[in-house]
Amino acid sequence: MPNLPRFHLAFPVRDLSEARRFYGQLLGCREGRSAPQWVDFDFYGHQIVAHLCAPTPGPALNAVDGDDVPVRHFGVILTLPEWESVTHKLRAANVEFIIEPRIRFQGQPGEQATCFFRDPSGNAIELKAFADDASVFAR
Repeated sequence: MPNLPRFHLAFPVRDLSEARRFYGQLLGCREGRSAPQWVDFDFYGHQIVAHLCAPTPGPALNAVDGDDVPVRHFGVILTLPEWESVTHKLRAANVEFIIEPRIRFQGQPGEQATCFFRDPSGNAIELKAFADDASVFAR
């Protein structure tokens, strides 16, 4: 893949088996990491994550590596120096983090730097970076 930014999109689904059939079998998206509540797919070089989620009146959350992650969020995968620079800017601007900048899945496949915050309209955004770009879809 050319050296272009890739998007990361997380979205709610009603059934993970159904999502695996649609994204994996129908669209041919390679499956990455998964847990009982979510599954990663390689969506044409981009990372999408289907989160099992019952409809709720409030924001849908799923536990991921000890954090309550907002299911409806979008983001971008940056280089580690870019991630560090942007998170520094966010801190300097006193942006409130939903999930403070940290390393997730430490010592495991897919180890990543991550943080979550909201835009002024309340949309959840995740910035992430991988020390090894080849591990974006590692299992």
